[in-house]
Amino acid sequence: MRSISGTAATKAYRCPGCDQEIPPGTPHVVAWPADEPEGTVERRHWHTRCWQRRR
Repeated sequence: MRSISGTAATKAYRCPGCDQEIPPGTPHVVAWPADEPEGTVERRHWHTRCWQRRR
């Protein structure tokens, strides 16, 4: 898991927690399975609040 600052967020992503867009410039979290390298295709971009509330 890694936090992304607003200035580093240059693309839009779809949050798997709420299925809403994370627009460019929005701080958020990138997460991937613990047994996978950071650059894996399994990484997902989450709103920080959605990540904190996940089950």
